[in-house]
Amino acid sequence: MIKDIKILDTETLSENWGVLKKVNFQYKNQDGSTEVQTREVYDRGNGAVILLYNPDDKSVILTRQFRIPTFMNGNSSGMMIEACAGLLDDDEPEEAIRRETEEETGYKISDLRKIYEVFMTPGTVTEKLYFFIAKYNPEMKVSEGGGVADEDENIEVLEMKYEAAMKMIDSGEIQDAKTIMLLQYLRVHGIL
Repeated sequence: MIKDIKILDTETLSENWGVLKKVNFQYKNQDGSTEVQTREVYDRGNGAVILLYNPDDKSVILTRQFRIPTFMNGNSSGMMIEACAGLLDDDEPEEAIRRETEEETGYKISDLRKIYEVFMTPGTVTEKLYFFIAKYNPEMKVSEGGGVADEDENIEVLEMKYEAAMKMIDSGEIQDAKTIMLLQYLRVHGIL
């Protein structure tokens, strides 16, 4: 177990969409020796993600959008199928995910349930994701969704049967970790 963690200095390497810093820190090992390390840490803020599900027809709402990092790492189309998600900005997680849900999917949700708080890439990224699920039905649709134009979002809304989404995990069509976690949560907890 390490203890006495101390940040020695930080250097900002980039301030674009997020902030990339070089961090020098030290800590004491279990044997009492001191170790100094340097890491790059990326801070883009915290986010929230939600899976909308319809228990009556056993369907879910997902999105499809282009993700440049996946394209650069071998995803030839760069398109990813994901659960609705977004940054918190200065909002509370519940408020942020309600906003993102309406912007991206076109559904205005009422009741939602928080299920996790997760660090997705703790070795490099500071972001904590707040995970939610919520029921939906056709009456909750208030717009076509698709994202916000001035944020350069080009999001396709996908409604599909839950079992089809699960098969897309097996086939590799769904490779997004947060989406897989949410779909599996519904199965593990007997929700769908």
